[in-house]
Order: sequence, then structure tokens, then C-alpha cells
Amino acid sequence: MKKFLNDPVNFVNEMLEGIYRAHPEVTYVADDKRCMVAANRKPGKVGIATGGGSGHLPLFLGYVGDGMLDGVAVGGVFQSPSAEQMYQVTKAIDQGAGVLYIYGNYTGDIINFDMAAELADLDGIQVKQVVGNDDVASSVVGEEHKRRGVAGIFFVYKAAGAAAAEGASLDEVTRLADKARLRTRTMGVALSSCVVPEIGHATFSIGEDEMEIGMGIHGEPGISRKKLAPADAVVDEMMDRIFAEQDYKSGDEVAVLINGLGGTPLEELYILFRRVSLLLEERGVKTRHVWIGEFATSMEMAGASISILHLDAELDRLIGAAGNTPFFKHIPA
Repeated sequence: MKKFLNDPVNFVNEMLEGIYRAHPEVTYVADDKRCMVAANRKPGKVGIATGGGSGHLPLFLGYVGDGMLDGVAVGGVFQSPSAEQMYQVTKAIDQGAGVLYIYGNYTGDIINFDMAAELADLDGIQVKQVVGNDDVASSVVGEEHKRRGVAGIFFVYKAAGAAAAEGASLDEVTRLADKARLRTRTMGVALSSCVVPEIGHATFSIGEDEMEIGMGIHGEPGISRKKLAPADAVVDEMMDRIFAEQDYKSGDEVAVLINGLGGTPLEELYILFRRVSLLLEERGVKTRHVWIGEFATSMEMAGASISILHLDAELDRLIGAAGNTPFFKHIPA
């Protein structure tokens, strides 16, 4: 294991200390660095919270700020935060209009967020929940409730955050977040494993000449392992799965997210986007918004994911709205 760290036990807390020192626009509550909130919170606005395991930056922690999230609780690497941590974040970000939880479809997160919502209810804080499940590789059509939440949750954050910033009600913010969830599909591919600092070795093995289509962001099994193919062929296979579930017609519009898993050069992500763009263009689909980079990583895993959000006029406006967080900046053209 070659990593820049001190004691692996302190990996998460020292990472958090670095974030707070670099970004005074975020702080923490309950004397717990793992309970991050925006330093400036707007009275009367719906609060939006997320959470999950560390090891996925900028996912979770990186999206607290204007036009996005108001708070986040994180656990250890690939470990859920506790219900108490999520409850403390909820209390801190409630500004009288209720709180929306947006998080991925993982058993530990579901249990702890449900418990946090029950605790908040005892305090008179109304909480609603939207659970991201954009990973098409993790279950079949008709059983979407079993699917994992991966990088496409970024679009759910974006839609909900923009709606809350406009002053929408909790019910309306929830509706729009759920709409973005329902219209987002993601496929991923992994080329290497990753190392959890406290474990000290690769979480799984994969051959130097192999790739795994559909692998999850914690190393969950994908749908096929095969020899590494040229980039265009890899994208074609991934996009075939997305096209099979999204009824695109000529003139439709989409937002595209090409996400690196932590160990993939930006140059390679642009090669992947090149092919995605050509395939959409062949179908007469217009790409309205594009983000390329690291948005939901898995430590140093080599690999990438493709997320496509099928837009309508309402979502187009929200996805294009301004956002300003420590790890994400968007200024509308």
C-alpha cells in the first residue's frame, strides 16, 4: 500500500480536517467532524442532506454549498454514518421548511437514515427521502428498487438543490429530486481494485488485461469480466444498456456525466465522452449539459462511469442553474 497518510485509523478525520482548513464555507456540528454543514444557511429554505461512506470524494462531502446540499454525514471508508450523526446534521440544517434526504440505495444507509428521520420527527422536523438507484447493472428492469445508487445521484443533488434555492416547498423539492432520479441511468466499468487504508491491501483482484463491466463503487460484482477492449467498444457496450432503458427520440435533450473512479486520467475520460457524444448525435439527441471529471470515486480505482439524465424543460432549467461548493462550481452561460 502506497498512500499519503499517517495512522490509517485517522485517515477520515485527518482528511476532514484538511477540508475544513481549506474551505471555511463549510463547518461541522455536534463536535463531530463527520457532521458537515454549510456555514451559512438561509432561513426558510428547505434543507437538503446526504451521507454515506468516505472514500468517494467529491461525492457526499464535496457538494455542500450554494445551489446544492446543506449538510452531510459520513462514516469510515465505505461505511455508513450513524443515525445519530445524520440526526445532528438534520437538526442543524432545518430552517423551518423541512429537510430532504438524498442518498444511495445501500442497506446500512437506508436503516440509519430511516432512524434519523424518526428522531427528527420527534423534534417536529418534517423529513422526506429520495433514494438514488441509477446503476442499471445492479438489477433488471422491473426490479429497479434493488439497484445501487452511484454517480448519477449528482443530478438528483443538482435538481433538488436548485429547486430549494428558488424557494420551492419540501413537497416540490422532493418531487423534482425524484423526477431526476427516475430519469437518470448509469453504467460503470472498473480496470483495477482499490485499497481501503485500514485494510491495507486491494479489495479484490483483476487481471492487468481485464475489465469488469458494471462493477459497483465499493467493488461489488459487475455483470461481466472480460479482456480489456478499445475505448469505443467499451462505451458502446455501456451505452447499449442505457439506451435499452431510455426512450430517446430525435430532438430529445440530455445531460451527460463522465465520471472517473479515482485513478483514470482526465484525457481518457474525454476519449470516452467523444464516443458517448457521437452515439447520442447519431440518434438525434442533443447534449445540453456536460460534466467530465471525478464526481463519485472509489479511492484510487481505475475506471469510469457514464450517467445520462433524460431532460425535460423543468429539469433542464434546474440542472443548468448556478452551483457553488468546495468541489463543484457552475456558472450558467
